[in-house]
Parts: sequence; C-alpha cells; structure tokens
Amino acid sequence: MANAVTTFETWLTRVLRVICATLFAVLVALVTWQVFTRLVLGAPSPWTEEAARYAFVWVSLIGIAIAVAEKADVVMEFVVERLPKALQRVADVLAYLSTLSFVVYAMIIGGFELVDLAWGQRNPLLPLTQGQLYLVIPISGILLALFLVLHLGRTLAPGYAGREGFHEDPAAAGA
Repeated sequence: MANAVTTFETWLTRVLRVICATLFAVLVALVTWQVFTRLVLGAPSPWTEEAARYAFVWVSLIGIAIAVAEKADVVMEFVVERLPKALQRVADVLAYLSTLSFVVYAMIIGGFELVDLAWGQRNPLLPLTQGQLYLVIPISGILLALFLVLHLGRTLAPGYAGREGFHEDPAAAGA
C-alpha cells in the first residue's frame, strides 16, 4: 500500500512538473509576443498581457504544490532540527495541520466560492470566464491538501525518523 502511494505521489509530481514547465513556456511566449508587438510592430496585443498574468498565477500556484510535495517549502528547520525527535514530530504535525486548515478553508472552500461567483463573468480580453481562470485556486488547494495529508501520514507513522537535514558549514557560510 505504501509503495502504491509513493508511486502515485511520484507520478503526480512529475505530471505537475510537466504542466508547470509547459505553462512557463507559454508564459515566456506570451511575454515575448507582447514585447515584439509593442516595440517592433508599434501595436501592442492587448490579450497577451492578461493571458500572461493568468499563466503566471497558474505557474506559481502549481509550483507551490510541487514545492510542498518535495518538501522544498519554507520551514524553520534550524529550530526544529535541534528539538528531540518526539518534539520534532509534534512540530511537524502542528505545522502540517495549521497549513492544511488554511488550505482547506481559504483555497478549497473559498476558491470554489470564488469560482462559483465568477463563473458567468466574461473576461473582456480572453475567451474564458473569470471563474474558469480562477479554477487554479481550488485545484492547487486540493493538490496542496493531498500532499500535506501524505506528509502528515508519514509523520504519524511508526517509522518517523525526525529531521536530520542539511547542516551548513560555518566556514563556507562566512566566505
């Protein structure tokens, strides 16, 4: 069972990386086209700026989900690593639960409410509604919640090893 969960998590993270990289390429193309039409053609394309803004938001929110999946998000490891293993577990559980509660309330519940309110609102420059563009909020919230629950499960599992992360070399830091 644990092997299937790990395989699914690895697969999902890879898919999200491909989506994020594709959206980033689209973002670069949109900004390049915007600069070209503005500086070379003298007639800026109005829709590309709006599309680039939404592509940036989508890349950012999906990128946050990837960072959480890989445990590359911001944590105060220098404090937690110095705690005994039992307190490290408590700190991790508190961090995961507080983040999960925010994600569920603000991103999933609030995100779906926002999508519902804006679903019929037409975007003046893009062929999508505002609700469709806002879908990334609850989607990324669901992804974040999934990864947080997986991390929480590993933290509560009997094999919890604690944090033994990177220890900075003081000589290298001062150089």
